[in-house]
Amino acid sequence: SLELQDLDWQINKLVEQSLPLPEILFITSFPPRECGIATYTQDLVAALNIQFENSFSSSICALESNLEKPYYLKKPKFILNTNSRKSFIKTAAHINNDSNIKLVLIQHEFGFFAQNENDFKLLFDTIEKPIVFVYHTVLPNPNPELKKKVEDMSAAASAIIVMTSDAANILNTHYDVCTYKIKVIAHGTHLVPPLDSNKLKEKYQLSGRKVLTTFGLLSSSKSIETTLDALPKVIKLHPEVMFLILGKTHPSVVKNEGETYRNMLKEKVLLLNIQNHVTFINEYSQLPVLLEYLQLSDVYLFTSKDPNQAVSGTFSYAVSSGCPVISTPIPHAKEVLNNGNGIIVDFENPKQLAKAINSLLNNDVLRAQISSNSFQLMAATAWENSAIAHALVFKELSNHCFDLQYKLPDINLNHIKKLTTNKGIIQFSKISSPDIHSGYTLDDNSRALISLCQHYSLFQDKNDIILIDRYLGFISICMQEDGTFLNYLNEQGEFTAQNYQNNLEDCTGRAIWALGFVVSQKNILPVSFIEEANSLFEKALPHLAKIHSTRAMAFIIKGLYYQNETKNIDLLETFAKRLVQMYKHEKNYDWHWFEAYLTYGNSLLPEALLCAFESTQNIIYKEIALESFNFLLSKIFVGNQIKVISNQGWEIKDNLAASIPGGEQPIDVAYTIITLEKFYHVFNKNNYKEKAKLAFDWFLGQNHLHQIVYNPCTGGCYDGVEEHNINMNQGAESTISYLLARLAIERLFPKELSNYSKVNVMNLIVGIA
Repeated sequence: SLELQDLDWQINKLVEQSLPLPEILFITSFPPRECGIATYTQDLVAALNIQFENSFSSSICALESNLEKPYYLKKPKFILNTNSRKSFIKTAAHINNDSNIKLVLIQHEFGFFAQNENDFKLLFDTIEKPIVFVYHTVLPNPNPELKKKVEDMSAAASAIIVMTSDAANILNTHYDVCTYKIKVIAHGTHLVPPLDSNKLKEKYQLSGRKVLTTFGLLSSSKSIETTLDALPKVIKLHPEVMFLILGKTHPSVVKNEGETYRNMLKEKVLLLNIQNHVTFINEYSQLPVLLEYLQLSDVYLFTSKDPNQAVSGTFSYAVSSGCPVISTPIPHAKEVLNNGNGIIVDFENPKQLAKAINSLLNNDVLRAQISSNSFQLMAATAWENSAIAHALVFKELSNHCFDLQYKLPDINLNHIKKLTTNKGIIQFSKISSPDIHSGYTLDDNSRALISLCQHYSLFQDKNDIILIDRYLGFISICMQEDGTFLNYLNEQGEFTAQNYQNNLEDCTGRAIWALGFVVSQKNILPVSFIEEANSLFEKALPHLAKIHSTRAMAFIIKGLYYQNETKNIDLLETFAKRLVQMYKHEKNYDWHWFEAYLTYGNSLLPEALLCAFESTQNIIYKEIALESFNFLLSKIFVGNQIKVISNQGWEIKDNLAASIPGGEQPIDVAYTIITLEKFYHVFNKNNYKEKAKLAFDWFLGQNHLHQIVYNPCTGGCYDGVEEHNINMNQGAESTISYLLARLAIERLFPKELSNYSKVNVMNLIVGIA
């Protein structure tokens, strides 16, 4: 039985999960040590745990010294005292003796090991596990001594991670490091929900101010005095300016020279008489506070005077927060701020800096454009994507001793709610901001209605009823007096000219699918909803037989299947027979499909025939559904990932053209998952269930870009995977498609069963037997 197969499958999974996970050990500074690399590692490890908690574990070997011994909330696996030779020897022995440690990653900064370089070399030469070095500093034109140090580390490394292409080039050309060892993984950044900057300014008592910000652990290398010297010329044009200097003084600076640098800056503020325009926030801000400061800022200033600073986390966070950035020309900034994505100024040049600040403060449109570009540009650097890139390296270097199992995100309706007005769900979104000017469609509101009904069925969330009512009401608005439907409404709720320029059969089919699905939920939804859906359905019925669009017919079959009215079986068979005729006409020995091409929404067609089989028990529908779906799966599953048909080029019968990269849309992946769920329940084969999970992993990063398509921060879904980038807009179609897919996975992999212990599952089997 299906239940026994499920339990057997669960046992195998539980046995796998009972084994200790392979371990990746990070040798690094770690919070509460106040250090950029400590924060970097904390963010990376957190992202790895969120993305892959059941694939491998991450442990920490924390770097300490005689003078710096932080108190950890959770004790690291190992502690390496960099002032003690014995500690280096002992740590290497522990690592070698721990069979569960499969790989060691060393976050390298020269200052960490400056007092014990020979002992550090002994450590990495003695470790018998694969080693990955992450170089946070890569200096060009090294002297012989520096070159030898880097060459020794690189020889011991199985791979080297750097964060910019410039750093990779320096390693190759200045240190003779083989390119095959070098991996470029950009500094991770945090996905942030777009917040109202005016409300944030009000929260932090900055209303009415134009805010300039810099942050990070203070040291003279940040050259903050350059900004102070530029401010008088800025204040002359913009007297409302406030410059926030956010961050404590670097601990090593405090040890060596106290607060000399901060005091010098304060004296300069008084000397320039700009004390009403500068605020020192002398604290190590928690991440949520920091991101709020960045989002309220009008311009972020990065004025490092070190031309060899390869990368900056503070710079990355500012850009990813959508804050327009002015930066000195460190390699990282030159790579990111090209093509008008920000402004580069010379090192220690207050005059040039003042001109750049004024140019941005004078131009609201330009700042908004840079902000939008920043969101698009930095999406690939999100910590979720950094985690994926690191995990792929770990898997390769550990001899594939684990599979990457993507963790399911929690279900989040925030973006759907944000897109929904009192009329219905808005069609498009600019990044994550609803574009009200795009108006509304029957297509989107029909899909939204189905998804919220399914959500309510699973979770009984009373708030869903409000949205269901909204979307059902929208379908009612789109139905005309004669029982036909229109699709497009503008922001005022008026029908647009598009309705008379486009084929409306598909939107009619989607509406019928949605209405039928509402009726199928009569045991849980209010009676008034069922009555309204049935009324609209019956009013539309006289027009349906005239529809011949392939996908519209499939949608209508699904609607009739869910409505489950005996009197409408003949109409369902009419459409099913048409699909069968199409299939027999096009099929040949190597083409088992309904049309002479594979385009969009393909899996909908075999799913519809399977629904027709369940309604009529006509075996031909089942046979063609199975044959055609297996053909489709052979086209879109390659290895362990899905690649749906690209909208940049359909697959044509008798045409052996190469697969086109990109052009993959969430709706096609979602339809495939929905159909796999249906086939699993009809044919009782776990292969369909496993493929549904593989397909869903496409949203989580298992695609040709190895980037997330779902935004866990907003609850939105990006609009597609292109050849070189993700389409960052989070429109209704994509977001609803993701939700439909996520709910299907929730049904296929119910938490209550996966949480059973092996003993409980065995007891269930005995009970059923």
